[in-house]
Amino acid sequence: MEVQYLFLLLCVFWNGCNAIMWSLAPNTQKCLKEELHANVLVAGEYEVTEAAGQRIDYIVRDSKGHILAQKDGITKGKFTFVTETYDTFEVCFISKVPQERRGVAQEVTLDIKVGIEAKNYEGIGEAAKLKPMELELKRLEDLSEAIVQDFTLMRKREEEMRDTNESTNNRVLFFSIFSMVCLLGLATWQVLYLRRYFKAKKLIE
Repeated sequence: MEVQYLFLLLCVFWNGCNAIMWSLAPNTQKCLKEELHANVLVAGEYEVTEAAGQRIDYIVRDSKGHILAQKDGITKGKFTFVTETYDTFEVCFISKVPQERRGVAQEVTLDIKVGIEAKNYEGIGEAAKLKPMELELKRLEDLSEAIVQDFTLMRKREEEMRDTNESTNNRVLFFSIFSMVCLLGLATWQVLYLRRYFKAKKLIE
């Protein structure tokens, strides 16, 4: 089965982006991959065109192969999951056509929302009996918390990258010093060897 990956920008998994659509050829697989923080709610809504005698399955998994959501023979539906750790997650759509059939391409539409965009604030407001202003404040509070978490993660990554750069620079410095010592030692050995050789041949005193 041919495997094709669609590497998307972060905005595909973030607010401000509409649903995406692509054509899935018979007996192929296409995946959407993205890195997500821990404890993030992800909600997806999909729809595929039907074709007689063939089907499309979907599977959601992390980089370790753990399955977070899965369904066979899909046409239209939704899925949700919460990330447990910071990891790379992928949503794969798999076309399956019997060998005796030629098959046709099917259109797949997918809309994924992450974090506060995936939350159903209308349901939260009804359950908590919140007024519209209170509900909007709740949404803004969640948004501010998400922004703070993003900045915290960015700062952590910057610190890790700085530590890596410093470690790499130290290793390069030590390697350069070691190389210079080796070259000086080799040059000294060559000079002494040639001196003994020429003395043995009585070319020099």
